[in-house]
Amino acid sequence: MANRRMIAKTIIDSDAFLDMPQSTQLLYLHLNFRADDDGFLNNAKSIMRNIGAKDDDLKLLAVKKFIIPFESGVVVIKHWKIHNYIAADRRTPTKYKSELAMLNLDENSAYSLSQQEIAIPYTECIQDVYETDTQVRLGKVRLGKVRLGKGSKEKNTETYEVDGMTIPINLTTHQKLIDLYGLSTVHKYYTKIIDYVASGKKRYADYSATARQWIQTDIDKGIYSPPKKTKEKRCPVCDSLVPGTGCNICGLDVDDFGNQDIMAEHREIARRKGKL
Repeated sequence: MANRRMIAKTIIDSDAFLDMPQSTQLLYLHLNFRADDDGFLNNAKSIMRNIGAKDDDLKLLAVKKFIIPFESGVVVIKHWKIHNYIAADRRTPTKYKSELAMLNLDENSAYSLSQQEIAIPYTECIQDVYETDTQVRLGKVRLGKVRLGKGSKEKNTETYEVDGMTIPINLTTHQKLIDLYGLSTVHKYYTKIIDYVASGKKRYADYSATARQWIQTDIDKGIYSPPKKTKEKRCPVCDSLVPGTGCNICGLDVDDFGNQDIMAEHREIARRKGKL
């Protein structure tokens, strides 16, 4: 195994890296120094304790996706092959074959989990501030899976899964946000809040309320423009909603709205169908 290790400035000069506490940055460097030639190591927690880092530092590296932890306790450096190129004649292949088989290399030479595999990381909360606060769970990306939480019948609170992380939301507020701005927009703002929390700046007990505030702030600043709602069209004959170019009940075409003769014919059709 090679004794020298390199660190790519493109990774450690990024805002995502520099926004982390110094103790977390130091732990990341030590993990890199001690990983095998494929970026794997099985003693991340021992290294953490030896350098005086905390569990939160290790969890934050997983949240920020600088490392990928596995159920076996093994950890891999996500950007290992960006940091280090080791010639084949000097490289010692990793002994963690099963974990290596769970990974793919993306176009930037960074490790990522294959869609068929799930890595089980550190599932405790970064800080025990709220009982239903963010938990770190990496693996398959599941957009918007809502789960009933403790006390939810009284407080209308549930948990919502975003990019493998579980966050606390208020279901009523969450649904209103989706109705107003769409699921993809709500998901985007939840992700922004998760990144903000992961940097250690603040904690939130209700991500849906925070998303509502952030969206409104961006609207006020002109950063985000909510989608314009189209006015509902209703058939002048049977008063049903018209989803497209014609009424599904009486068959009246949108172009014939206002044509009294044609409307009279379709009024009779609606009457025979019992819609009038």
